[in-house]
Amino acid sequence: MDNFLPYIYKMKSFDEQLTHLITEAFQEDVGDGDHSTLSSIPPGKKGRAVLKIKQDGILAGMQVAERIFRLKEDPIVFSAYKKDGDAMFNGENAFEVEASVHMILTCERLVLNCMQRMSGIATLTHLYADKLKGCHTRLLDTRKTTPNFRLLEKEAVRIGGGVNHRFGLYDMIMLKDNHIDYCGGIEPAIDAAYQYTQKLKQPLKIEIEARSIEDVKKACAAGKGKIFRIMLDNFTPERIKEALQMINGEFETEASGGINLETIESYAATGVDYISVGGLIHQAQSVDLSLKAVIVD
Repeated sequence: MDNFLPYIYKMKSFDEQLTHLITEAFQEDVGDGDHSTLSSIPPGKKGRAVLKIKQDGILAGMQVAERIFRLKEDPIVFSAYKKDGDAMFNGENAFEVEASVHMILTCERLVLNCMQRMSGIATLTHLYADKLKGCHTRLLDTRKTTPNFRLLEKEAVRIGGGVNHRFGLYDMIMLKDNHIDYCGGIEPAIDAAYQYTQKLKQPLKIEIEARSIEDVKKACAAGKGKIFRIMLDNFTPERIKEALQMINGEFETEASGGINLETIESYAATGVDYISVGGLIHQAQSVDLSLKAVIVD
């Protein structure tokens, strides 16, 4: 699992989080037993299965699949024909696994659910990232994720060529419209957040959302030495250019809000540092894959 970006929840490594995700997924799916398999396949029977690609795209979830199999049974023989991030084409095989038939059948749906979802996200992310080739601007994801599946959705974004934004509420301070409104404005929100970070053992970075050019002025004045990034929310490219002149490189900048494949290049042309697209995850469509038994006569 060394190729994974080492995300950390409070005290958990990526591998611990993945193990927890897989364990909970098995509990949800298997319950007190895979009775379809138990009723029809003799214990100890060995078999082989191949992951067949049925749709073009970007492959993601290979390491996750191997981890799922090995958590259920080890040793096994896992032969990878492709790797995460590879272009995949209809008719190709991604991997072959040799193990007990009971294990293969019990793991089949979980492996497919993870790989189909991850490959769909990686494929869509790749389309967006390809639009930014040669640009200064980098592509960010968001927290618009599926509950309890964020770990793999954000990993799929990374595999597809995007950059992961904050992982959760705990690893960065992001003052958005409701925080600002409840706090009474941009200046008091920045001041309160900065004072809060100074009491932490490891101060967190602060990003603030601006909804207008006037907000940008306030953020620049109040944020010196306190914030690191200004999010320009629902700005047109023309407004972003105006805001960037005002910011003058003092803070990182992020464009957000309704940006899609048709408009992303016009936003990148402004020179903004980052563009965040929630649709990388919540608008991605799963890719068609199947796990098929290999029967040798």
